[in-house]
Amino acid sequence: MDVIFDEKLIQARRKKAYLARDEKAGFLLEIASQELADRLAVVERHFDVAVELHGGNGVTATEATATGKIGSIRRIETDEIYARPGEQIEVAGLEEIPLEPASVNLVLSPLALHLVNDTPGTLIQIRRALKPDGLLLAAIPGSGTLTELRDVLLSAEAELTGGASPRVIPFADVRDIGALLQRAGFALPVVDIETYTVRYDSLFALMRDLRAMGMANPLVGRSRTPVTRAFFMRAAELYAERYSDPDGRIRATFSIIYVSGWAPHENQQKPLRPGSAKVRLADALRAATESDGKEN
Repeated sequence: MDVIFDEKLIQARRKKAYLARDEKAGFLLEIASQELADRLAVVERHFDVAVELHGGNGVTATEATATGKIGSIRRIETDEIYARPGEQIEVAGLEEIPLEPASVNLVLSPLALHLVNDTPGTLIQIRRALKPDGLLLAAIPGSGTLTELRDVLLSAEAELTGGASPRVIPFADVRDIGALLQRAGFALPVVDIETYTVRYDSLFALMRDLRAMGMANPLVGRSRTPVTRAFFMRAAELYAERYSDPDGRIRATFSIIYVSGWAPHENQQKPLRPGSAKVRLADALRAATESDGKEN
């Protein structure tokens, strides 16, 4: 397994961001939490025991509970500081799922699965923790996220130094996520993507938000060379040239992949076996063509 992310650095930056409590920077988590709750609300099931995995401030647990679809919810985080007053949470690393096999009915993962080195292994742990016919709902930043920032940082560094190092993390493609769900053994996987465009006064305002989200560069392969002010000034100029609106504000893209997958159960709908269709496709198409050609 390739180690892409510095997990200790991720945990430290998430903790620092949480303690800073920049409410304005929580917009992305709020959007994802509401979307997950909306998707949960239309599922015609009640989930006795739910788990929120690494939801930071717990807004996902709050929104999901408000749907009335959950009996009780447990929260798992990397540090006890994320607990609300009087609340007990379970502490575990981002890639650890401290749940007994087949012990919960619902797992909610808001904006955390993109930060694990072993995504297939983490998904397998989640699937094993679900009871048969249990549900995973997740929001995962996907490819397209921060493409503008990636572009201008690479361009500025190449222009000023003749080389470039990774400064924005890689994000998975929606098809990759779907394949990983199937590989992990989830049934009836559904994967779709929503893209949000956020406008900022400048690159510096965007980067302040990313730090406040705990999303500063955590790559193991990141450059350790101190970055000069000239580098950021040039990157800001390129951003304004390439990705600004007529009013001068810049655009930042966040693409969120929304995921649902079920732990297998014998009563779930199953695809038809190959060759089990009662009508040949060619015959059905011919019948439809003949029907279209009839005069009314």
